[in-house]
Amino acid sequence: MASHRKSRPTGTRVGGIRTPALATAALTSVALLSQTANATPSDDRPTLEEVEKKVDDLYRQAGSATEKYNAAKEKTSKQRKKVDGLLDDVAKRTQKLNDAREELGSFASAQYRTGAAVPETATLLLADSPQDYFDQNQLMDRLTGRQKSAVDDYVAQQSETMKKRREATESLETLTESQNDLKTAKSTVQKKLATARKLLSELTAEEKARLAAIEKKKQQEAARKAAELAKQQAEEAAERKRQEEAAQQQESGSGSADTSGGAGSSDSSGSSTPGTSAGTKAGKAIAFARAQIGKPYVWGATGPDSYDCSGLTQAAWKAAGVTLPRVTYDQVNAGTTVPVSQAQPGDLVFFYDDISHVGLYIGDGMMIHAPKPGAYVREESIFYDGESSIYSVVRPA
Repeated sequence: MASHRKSRPTGTRVGGIRTPALATAALTSVALLSQTANATPSDDRPTLEEVEKKVDDLYRQAGSATEKYNAAKEKTSKQRKKVDGLLDDVAKRTQKLNDAREELGSFASAQYRTGAAVPETATLLLADSPQDYFDQNQLMDRLTGRQKSAVDDYVAQQSETMKKRREATESLETLTESQNDLKTAKSTVQKKLATARKLLSELTAEEKARLAAIEKKKQQEAARKAAELAKQQAEEAAERKRQEEAAQQQESGSGSADTSGGAGSSDSSGSSTPGTSAGTKAGKAIAFARAQIGKPYVWGATGPDSYDCSGLTQAAWKAAGVTLPRVTYDQVNAGTTVPVSQAQPGDLVFFYDDISHVGLYIGDGMMIHAPKPGAYVREESIFYDGESSIYSVVRPA
């Protein structure tokens, strides 16, 4: 007799317990979820140090692009004035040429009216006397030659002026294209700066704190270097003063009975006058720069509401009656180069191998400068980006 019990189906739940196949799948899912929960951020994300370096590099690129843009803009402005002058000259020459042509036309009409344009035999026959004919004919030849010479001269001048105008126009177009290229490059740098700022804004609170600590450490080191320079300069100044006093005492002792000693004193006093004058100018430049503290850095700006680095130094020395070139590449050649250790208030401090930044030295290792996009005119150590970033120190007056 056949059995009435049904066989147990495989792969289904029995008494609430999963089969081994389903249990394995469940465990695998749990493991995957666990791995996902514990996953670390992508390794592609730049480190804090990399972000900081990228921002610094981009700021420097922006400064360099600004100076190149300023130079192109200044050159374009000068070239435009030259072209305008040439165009005015062409207009004047053209008017003179038209006047000469009208005069020649009038002369030709006069020739026709007097019979100069008819056959020479007929003119001779119709003349009152042969002598009248020869006298009139000779005069006409001389006048015609002078008029033709004048016209030829004006035509030649017009041709030369037009040639110069074409050259100037082509030069202006080239400069305009170059300026547009620089604007495009500047725009590209600004986009990169925006990207870097975005990266900075996405830093965690801990990373921002670390970055602030790094920046503070850099500022402290820069302040320390400035204090060292100030101490060195004070010691050297004291030594110079000591030597000068010793020299004066020696002169006074050897020539006390000599009335010429008074003249020597007068000479010494007179020789300090140029230094005093230069010091006064430097003081005016520094006073102007100090009054700009807090105004924003804007690339290409020369004041009065905003400045870039060379725009600020140019405006400061202009306030002191000294004209400086517009851009850092030219300002660096607008004075006497001195060692950093001998820097005096009013000197220009240039930075980086491409001479893309400049500040106004105010003494004690400090300067006033327009630092970079997003920043404001401020006082800062000349070692703000490390001693190696200093290119040179130049004394404009």
